[in-house]
Amino acid sequence: MTTHPRRDNVTAIHSASCFVFSVPDLQVAEKYFTAFGLRVQVDTDRLRLFTHFSPHCWGQIFRAGTQKKLAYLTLGAYAQDIEALRAQVQAQGHALVDPHPMADNPSGFWVRDPDGTLLQIAVTEKVTPNEKTPGFGPLYKPNPIAVPIGPMRGEMPQVRPLRMSHLLMFTTDVTRSVAFYEKALGLRLSDKSADIIAFMHGAHSSDHHLLAFAKSSGPGLHHTSWTVERLDHVGLGMDQMMAAGYTRGWGVGRHVIGSNYFYYVQDPWGSFTEYSFDIDFVGVDTNWPAQDYPPENSLYLWGPSVPDDFIRNREVETEPA
Repeated sequence: MTTHPRRDNVTAIHSASCFVFSVPDLQVAEKYFTAFGLRVQVDTDRLRLFTHFSPHCWGQIFRAGTQKKLAYLTLGAYAQDIEALRAQVQAQGHALVDPHPMADNPSGFWVRDPDGTLLQIAVTEKVTPNEKTPGFGPLYKPNPIAVPIGPMRGEMPQVRPLRMSHLLMFTTDVTRSVAFYEKALGLRLSDKSADIIAFMHGAHSSDHHLLAFAKSSGPGLHHTSWTVERLDHVGLGMDQMMAAGYTRGWGVGRHVIGSNYFYYVQDPWGSFTEYSFDIDFVGVDTNWPAQDYPPENSLYLWGPSVPDDFIRNREVETEPA
């Protein structure tokens, strides 16, 4: 049985366990996430998203409306913390609310964050890492003289992410969101850039961020980020998605905040899905020294220019005329 770390005397969630959103066409979503390298389970009324390496369900998608819309997030907690978290949320003045009508497991308790995003706080398996995810070097293969050489393009299997790393949420007030997730749910600020963007990690060990917040005119989901085992897989993932017809994105590059290498694929609804490699890790005994980065130095160390629509919130904004 795996023993998960727990920071003493801290009441906090430990994982971003599952995201749930709606789209107008489930077949479009099935095609996209299968191409990305996830295992997509088709149920009667929804899709469920898994990696090929774990039975954990990272996401659910159901059909509704005319555009993508975030429905709710499930945030995981240890069983010993769930009642203390409920009391902590209420002590901060936040009322509990009814579960989402599409929730197939409405356990735990439900609350809305300051932007109205619905959150389920439930006892779940800890799916954030307990130590830094190992990163492997470039892909090689043996040759007849026993000197490793680069593989051929046609030899590459599909890139398949190992796990979800984090989610970036839109918010109307970054500072207010940080305060809510810190005081009510126990997350900790990793780093930020002014009042434009902020990154938060789990007190019980996680990647540099398990939730992040970007300023917008309304709430929504900007991207989910998925860990791959090699830097090569970031580039191969980019090629994989382009070959499948998903040609818009950003990268390959390397972030400053979090340090990870990235490629973002733009999905059919205008948001993004990220291949990520070698992100910083915050251990259970680490007190991370949060910094406030100047905006011009906060986004990426190297890579192509940021697309004009990268931070457009398609859940509240329409295409310009």
